[in-house]
Amino acid sequence: MKKNGIFGLLLLGSFTAWAQSPTTLAIRDYRVKQEHRWLKEYQSFLSIPNLASDKLNMDKNAQAIMQMMQARGIGQVQLLQAKTPGVAPAVYGEVITPGANQTIIFYAHYDGQPADSTKWFKGLHPFKPTLLNGSLEQQAIPIAWPSEKDPIHPDWRIYARGASDDKAGVMSILSAYEAIVATGMKTPYNLKFFFEGEEEAGSDHLFEILQTNKALLASDIWIICDGPVHQSGKKAVIFGVRGDAHVELTVYGSKRPLHSGHYGNWAPNPANLLTHLLSSMKDENGKVLIKGFYNDVTPLSAKEKQAVAAIPAPDMQMKNELGFIQQENSNWSLSEAILQPSLNINGLQSANVGKLSSNVIPTTATASIDLRLVLGNDAKKQQLKLIEHIKSQGYFVTDQDPTEAQRKQYAKIAKVQLSDGYNAQRTSMDLPIAQQIIKAVQSTTSDQVVLMPSVGGSLPLFVFERELNAKTITVPVANHDNNQHAENENIRLRNLWNGIETFAAIMLMK
Repeated sequence: MKKNGIFGLLLLGSFTAWAQSPTTLAIRDYRVKQEHRWLKEYQSFLSIPNLASDKLNMDKNAQAIMQMMQARGIGQVQLLQAKTPGVAPAVYGEVITPGANQTIIFYAHYDGQPADSTKWFKGLHPFKPTLLNGSLEQQAIPIAWPSEKDPIHPDWRIYARGASDDKAGVMSILSAYEAIVATGMKTPYNLKFFFEGEEEAGSDHLFEILQTNKALLASDIWIICDGPVHQSGKKAVIFGVRGDAHVELTVYGSKRPLHSGHYGNWAPNPANLLTHLLSSMKDENGKVLIKGFYNDVTPLSAKEKQAVAAIPAPDMQMKNELGFIQQENSNWSLSEAILQPSLNINGLQSANVGKLSSNVIPTTATASIDLRLVLGNDAKKQQLKLIEHIKSQGYFVTDQDPTEAQRKQYAKIAKVQLSDGYNAQRTSMDLPIAQQIIKAVQSTTSDQVVLMPSVGGSLPLFVFERELNAKTITVPVANHDNNQHAENENIRLRNLWNGIETFAAIMLMK
C-alpha cells in the first residue's frame, strides 16, 4: 500500500471497510422517491434573487426557507436579526431530542454573489433556473424540467445563481432531515439549523447575530456546508478555511483625460503606474514580495501534514481542465498553495477597451485586490503590510480622492480603501467528534474521503470561534466545476443527492 493510503487509514480511524451503510441506502431509497418534488421545490427557491443588498428579495428568501423548515417539522423557526437595520436575517430552527447530550448546528448561507445576466450563456439567466443534460463545457443543452413520470439523470445540472453556492447547502441539509423523519430513524442529537443571509457580502454583521443569541446557538460542533468537494469528485471533510480581506487601490494621473498624441511621453499614465506598482508586489514565480507577508503563518501539525500528503493530487487534471500548463508558483502543489496566504488581483479598471477604446491617457486606474489569509495572519495587519509596500514604492497614500494641494505636493498618489475582512480558522483533527464526522461521511461512499486541514476559499468561521468559542468542520456538497461566483453557476444533481445522504449520516452518527 502506498504511503498516502496509510496516512488516510490512520486519520480515518480503526474501521477498514468503506462500504455504504444500510442507513445510507435507506435514505437513498427515500430520496429517489422524492426527487421530482425536491427538484420543483429547489427550482422555486433558486428563482428568488439573492443579492444581500436586495432587502425585498432577501426577505422572500428567508420566508421561503422558513416555510421549508416548517413543512419538515422543524421547531422554533424564527429570524435572527442583526442590530444594524437593513441586514438580511439568519434563519434559525431546532429539533430537540429527549435525552440528547450533544448539539450539532448545521450552517449554510442563502445569499449569492452579484450576477450579470449578460455574461451568462445564451438562453440562461441567473434567476431563471435552467436544467441542462450535463455541463456547458461538454456541449450540454437545456432540457425541460421532468414530469412525475420522467426519469431523472444524476449528471444533469441546474444552472442558476446560488445553485451551488450556497442554496445547495440549505436544500441538502433540510432534505436530509426530512428523509430521517420519513424513514422512521431517530437522531441522537439536538439539531439546530442556521442559514445566513450576508456571507457573500462579507458577513460584516454576523457577529451581531451571534452576540445576541449566544445561548440559543450553543453547540458541540458547527457543520458548515459551503464550497466544492475535492476535484477528484470524492467527498471531503475540511477542518479550516482561509480568511479574507480586500483592498481597493486607485492611482491618479491628470485631472482630465488627455489626447495620447499631444501628451503621450509627457503626462503620467495611471494605467502604466498601476501595472508597475502591482508587478512590484509579486515576483515572476508568484512569490509575494511585500515585507513580512508570510511571517505570521502558523505551521501545520504532524497530523495535518499527513492529511496534506494523502490528498489526491489534482494538479494535472485541473491544468488540463482549465487550459494552462504553467502554475503561478512552481514550488507548491495546489494542495500546498491554498495553505499559504495569497495576493490576487480580482479586477483592473482604467479607460475603455475594444469598440469603446479611444486614444486617451486616462485619469485614474484601479485594482481590486483580494488577500487570502491563513492561520496566524491578522486581516488588518496584512492590509497594513500592503499599504507600507505601496508607500515604499514612492506613493502618498490616502483614503480619499486627492485634494488640489496634495496633487501639487506629491508626484505619485494612491487611494487605498480597506474592507473589514476576517481571519482564517482551523479546527483540530484530533477532536473525538471530528473522528465521528469522518466516519459518518465515510459510511456514505465506497471512495476514501479526502481530509483537508483547510480549504482555499473563505468563510467567517473565525467569527463563530471568537463570539461563541465554537468548533467548526466543513462538509461541502457542490461539484468542483460549479462556476461559483461567476457566470453559469451550476450544481450537478448527483452532488445534491450525495449531500443529502452525507448530512443524514452526520445527523444519525453514533
